[in-house]
Amino acid sequence: MGVEEMVAIFLHILAHDVKNRIIKRQFMRSGETVSRQFTNVLLAVVRCHTVLLKRPEPVPQNSTDEKWKWFKNCLGALDGTHIKVNPLIVDKARYLTRKGDIATNVLGVCSQDAQFIYVLPEWEGLAVDSRVLRDAISRSNGLRVPKGFLTPYRGQRYHLSEWRHGAQPTTAQEFFNMKHSSARNVIERCFGLLKGRWAIVRSKSFYPVKTQIRIKTACCLLHNHIRREMAFDPLEEREVDGLPVQDEIAANDMITHVESSNAWSQFRDDMAQQMFNNWRRRV
Repeated sequence: MGVEEMVAIFLHILAHDVKNRIIKRQFMRSGETVSRQFTNVLLAVVRCHTVLLKRPEPVPQNSTDEKWKWFKNCLGALDGTHIKVNPLIVDKARYLTRKGDIATNVLGVCSQDAQFIYVLPEWEGLAVDSRVLRDAISRSNGLRVPKGFLTPYRGQRYHLSEWRHGAQPTTAQEFFNMKHSSARNVIERCFGLLKGRWAIVRSKSFYPVKTQIRIKTACCLLHNHIRREMAFDPLEEREVDGLPVQDEIAANDMITHVESSNAWSQFRDDMAQQMFNNWRRRV
């Protein structure tokens, strides 16, 4: 089997979540061949993580991007999403989410241009986001954050839908949350595009859990490759109810902290007040 056919089979399975018996008929290959070559391509893609993962670049001081110019030196946005999984019966309880789905809790960090910087796809759905994040930053080859995380203010308006129809922030905390939500939307777009393009991450795969975790990583890496190579992504223009394709993440599902500190809270307060004052001078 040539490389082109191997890759075609691999991408067809990811995009349409079809079983081996379908691929056997479409490509006229044995089930053993299909399974073996799928695994070979999967491992090859995962090994390319050093090339395909985006290297973080801080928001420059002279940024004019309306979403990011308020967050100088920020490296990107992070959040978690649940992706369905099909574990052994004895393990299902660990993967049960609060919504009753059997899924993994996937942590993703992306750049300002919607490319994945870091992905941790293996935690069970039962795990809370802060625990997943704590694990990510404690690993020897894990997530590296030089200073800390800028989290939104709890108890204040946050989601972009709350700022439609001319609503304006009235406090520094609300203004910070509005701008934070606008910038953080990029990670929701990443997850939305990921699930929109690859059907295999929208349903419970029939592969072993270890393989399913590798598939999630491979889909994120291929997402980055597409972002780099395609000047125009038609999937990104698709709209649902007038809004860009994205995950709808409830406020209590957001990663908000690992451990809080007075110094970092004060940094956020000072930053929020400066942002709010600059905005009020312009309006």
